[in-house]
Amino acid sequence: MITTEQTAALVKEFGTEFGSGEKDAGCAPVQVAILTTRINNLKGHFDKHIHDYHSNRGLLKLIGRRRRLLKYIAKNDTEKYQAVIKKLGLRK
Repeated sequence: MITTEQTAALVKEFGTEFGSGEKDAGCAPVQVAILTTRINNLKGHFDKHIHDYHSNRGLLKLIGRRRRLLKYIAKNDTEKYQAVIKKLGLRK
């Protein structure tokens, strides 16, 4: 679970870095950062609860949403896309 303080910190960090403003939670890089945090938090849950298939479906939906947002960023601004995936450590 991501807290409101963590969300506010991500909005401030990614909003100012990628030029949309420190209160713009709707821009794509901020949304990708929030989704990545939620996905990473769920990984610990699945270490304990291997057979939780309902939460697994929710995880797959989050991953799909993040993938679509990254595709949108890559289509519109490739430099921003490279910066986002580097900062979040998504590609190796």
